Amino acid sequence: MSATSPLTRPVEEHRFASHDGLELFYRHWPAQSENPRGAILMFHRGHEHSARMAHLVAELNMPDFAFFAWDARDHGLSKNEKFTGTRVFDTTRDVQAFVDHISAQYGFAVQDMAVIGQSVGAVQVAGWLHDYAPPVRAVTLAAPAFSIKLYVPLARTGLGLMRKLRGNFSVTSYVRPGQLTHDTSRQKSYKTDPLITPSISVDMLLDVYNLSDRIVQDARAIIAPVQVLVAGSDFVVRHAPQHRFYERLASPFKERRTFRGLRHDLLGEEKRAPVVAEVRRFILERFEAEPAQPSLLDADKHGFTRDEFDRLSSPLPMLSPCGVYWSALRTNLKIGAMLSEGLKLGQKTGFDSGSTLDYVYENTPRGRWKIGGLIDQNYLNAIGWRGIRQRKIHVEEMLSEAMQRLKAADMPVRIMDVAAGHGRYVLDAVANSPIQPERVMLRDFSDLNVTAGRKLIAERKLENIATFEHGDAFDGDNIAAIEPKPTVTVVSGLYELFPDNSMIRKSLAGIGAAVPPGGYLVYTGQPWHPQLEMIARGLTSHRNGQDWIMRRRTQAEMDQLVADAGFEKVDQRIDEWGIFTVSLARRRGGAVTVRITTKRPVRSKAGKTA
Repeated sequence: MSATSPLTRPVEEHRFASHDGLELFYRHWPAQSENPRGAILMFHRGHEHSARMAHLVAELNMPDFAFFAWDARDHGLSKNEKFTGTRVFDTTRDVQAFVDHISAQYGFAVQDMAVIGQSVGAVQVAGWLHDYAPPVRAVTLAAPAFSIKLYVPLARTGLGLMRKLRGNFSVTSYVRPGQLTHDTSRQKSYKTDPLITPSISVDMLLDVYNLSDRIVQDARAIIAPVQVLVAGSDFVVRHAPQHRFYERLASPFKERRTFRGLRHDLLGEEKRAPVVAEVRRFILERFEAEPAQPSLLDADKHGFTRDEFDRLSSPLPMLSPCGVYWSALRTNLKIGAMLSEGLKLGQKTGFDSGSTLDYVYENTPRGRWKIGGLIDQNYLNAIGWRGIRQRKIHVEEMLSEAMQRLKAADMPVRIMDVAAGHGRYVLDAVANSPIQPERVMLRDFSDLNVTAGRKLIAERKLENIATFEHGDAFDGDNIAAIEPKPTVTVVSGLYELFPDNSMIRKSLAGIGAAVPPGGYLVYTGQPWHPQLEMIARGLTSHRNGQDWIMRRRTQAEMDQLVADAGFEKVDQRIDEWGIFTVSLARRRGGAVTVRITTKRPVRSKAGKTA
């Protein structure tokens, strides 16, 4: 439907289906030129909706750009009683779904989009930038709500405790219109607007805090051009995390502006003209320049994740407080391995081995006596293992999607996993798919994994289509020569174990040469982990019992490595903790050069992670 706005530009009202089927309402102001320069997406603050940002369309005075603004789920005209229990990871994925919809429906590439987020909307956008690494042209974050002022001592801790005791419940906002803006007309409209949502679920509120903590801490992973606008007289959120976020941003194009005397609703303040002018200037400057991102292909040699890896690789003095702490942890794990089957298996084969991962997938606590079972249950409930199990689900989803896309394109479905572990997730995906693949080729470097995988194939009576072979995932020549050519290749949980990008590039080049144009790659990443030091100091790897030390790859780095091999990302999943990503990429046309090396990674026979 369409309507005429009291402003100078016509506005259309639409809905789109987000990732879980929920229809979200949005407004669209078409560009006033035949050849639009780009699209500007606007994300409102908490409690509000898209109409309260509509004034910016005229005030920004950018007729060559199309404008879009949504009503976030549970807000405005996007409320739906069937969809309850909204979490912040739902909304960050909603942002990606909105971007995908605009790209597909209106033809705007992500590189031709600018994003404006305010308050909680800015936090959602920042989470999207970190977790999905979109090559967006420009981003403005106005008064991002990285730390909401609750004014009650220990309020966040208290809300967390009440959540455990009462379950999810609603928290009514204490904020009054006068605390948001000096503009009396906006104060009055805020009081009378029937679409204002005065409350927020405690789950969502705590999620915003947790996401903000992670994003501010790891802002160096963000390389998109970002403008941070700070409200000098903000009664709603704290300034300090906004400044820490800005200072840690890795983008070569970033700027910060502080507006003295202005309140939290920066884009709706009475004297907002200077704010709007800064937003307009920043976006136009970025569109006048060619879209560009810093190359991360050599991030293994320099960069913040390399510094982090070097720090974790440095031994601690045995008698230092940290050295004593981690030594005690290793001792406790060895004692626990006498009782817990999971810990015992990890100590024997490595906590990153295919055998350990298969045990984690099964998720059935086992141990000596009742205490052993309790220890094993606690072990399997570790956040990393919960993330691993969610990653398995996402790998299966992405593999299923690839199979559906291939069938729709009338291409054969031939699956290859270059480092399958026991192959459980691929075989589960095949079993649950209505599409029967022509061929399933599982490969792994470990003889133990090959034997276990062949047993799984036999148990599931898939010998007619599935094989399991010994293979090196880093031998680009060998992978490139595989016949018949796989149309979808999976590489899950492997690259995270090796810090060297040259190895990853050789592996991906081989995959790029093996997969024909129009085929797909399912790949995983680990852009963040809350227990990185515990893993490095306490757990052992399958590689000759060495410490399990991982170098994180940001999502932007992983996506660039995949793009360098001839693929373009088309979809992505991430768990609710922000630990593991699973992405789907399509093979572009054209040849890929395989760079050959005779050097091989050092690995033991215990296997790799799935």
